[in-house]
Amino acid sequence: MSCILHIETSTDVCSVAVSSEGTCVFSKEDFEGPSHAVSLGTFVDEALSFADSHAMPLDAVAVSCGPGSYTGLRIGVSMAKGICYGRNIPLIGIPTLEVMAVPVLLYEDLPEDALLCPMLDARRMEVYAAVYDRALKIKRSIQADIINEDSYSEFWMEHPIYFFGNGAGKCKQKLIHPNIHFVENIHPLARWMFPLAEKAMAVGDFKDVAYFEPFYLKEFVASVPKKLL
Repeated sequence: MSCILHIETSTDVCSVAVSSEGTCVFSKEDFEGPSHAVSLGTFVDEALSFADSHAMPLDAVAVSCGPGSYTGLRIGVSMAKGICYGRNIPLIGIPTLEVMAVPVLLYEDLPEDALLCPMLDARRMEVYAAVYDRALKIKRSIQADIINEDSYSEFWMEHPIYFFGNGAGKCKQKLIHPNIHFVENIHPLARWMFPLAEKAMAVGDFKDVAYFEPFYLKEFVASVPKKLL
């Protein structure tokens, strides 16, 4: 197992965590944001001091890589790159929507054929969403969706599907079916990143520190909702 610093700044919540031997051993979270420019540096300093004082040399930095707030992602990735350069350690990029799925997989009693649909709020009736199975295999890749009564019907007609995240509230009045479920109070947090980061570490799935940027900036820049800029 490895010691990894985790940074999550894709939404209004700013969070930092340290994992060691497959367990989260340090976590700081600020739900009063967005205040990443103020909170992130302090949280990272505390996390690094914790790791150093416990003789846990960092093996990597994991950062949430979107989709999400343009400003938040930019701040988080810049901080992660700086630490990687300074300590000469690799960078791991974790998709934000996968981070959101971790607590649902850990704590919800899901049927075997359940599908997961994490959502981030955009504007009006728009969300950013993807659909995964319980192994986090992609059933539908990340897209910007306008919610209506038929949204995701190809999935909820055949499988139980669980919607969650700060965009899921837009579905509650539109999507009604016995297969449709909602999980409340799910946020992308640094303390949920470690199972995904450990997996990436095990297979050597690292990003190029010099050229890495959140994929949200590349994939959705042409149609980014103003609320997320």
